[in-house]
Amino acid sequence: MAAILQAENIEKYYGNRGNLTRALAGLSFSVEKGEYVGVMGASGSGKTTLLNCIATIDTVTSGRIFIDGRDITEMGPGSLAGFRREKLGFIFQDFNLLDTLTAYENIALALTIRRRPPREIDARVREAAELLGITDVLQRYPYQMSGGQKQRVAGARALITNPALILADEPTGALDSKSARALLESLRRLVREKNATILMVTHDAFAAGHCDRILFIRDGRLFHQLPRGGDTGKQFFDRIMEVLRLLGGEDV
Repeated sequence: MAAILQAENIEKYYGNRGNLTRALAGLSFSVEKGEYVGVMGASGSGKTTLLNCIATIDTVTSGRIFIDGRDITEMGPGSLAGFRREKLGFIFQDFNLLDTLTAYENIALALTIRRRPPREIDARVREAAELLGITDVLQRYPYQMSGGQKQRVAGARALITNPALILADEPTGALDSKSARALLESLRRLVREKNATILMVTHDAFAAGHCDRILFIRDGRLFHQLPRGGDTGKQFFDRIMEVLRLLGGEDV
């Protein structure tokens, strides 16, 4: 399979010469098309910095990041904005839905901006809503939806443009256990039925247990990789917990 994401020896420093902080320290890994990869690590490990650099929100100090064959470390601001819009989908912990738009309009917005034909927009919105189990809330505004419904609307919005890579930042962080389970099952459905590629930062071992592979980050370095293999959900969860204990605790 082809690598959708390739990080090569990336480093990130903050501060000035007299007070440098190294957030990423020569990190390398790849994510293949149709793979669902989780990123875990203690607070300050570098996982959020890593996500921001991949999302083109921040830039690396050195190293290279390829997404769908393009080196984003060599792009200028104008090119990055277009690339982000065309190739990346985002799911945030706080949903980031527009309060004045219905669920349908939030999902459709990116296609509307691109001036896609109304019939195409409608078909794609309804397909995404069916896949994520939110057809019954399409005409509701965010304040009329539960947290789990809002997050699945955010998932449909991330999917609607068929991005090369979906980035999820603690997507279950604001959800109760029932809503979190529904969202995680929906994300797995995206991978299984749409061959979506997802990179998810999470502190939750239960959420990570839905992934195909986990990257554990410590002090800006890749500490360990854990593939799911043929494990059941319970077996994979137990293996994740073992690595978290080696990392020094469960609060990641």
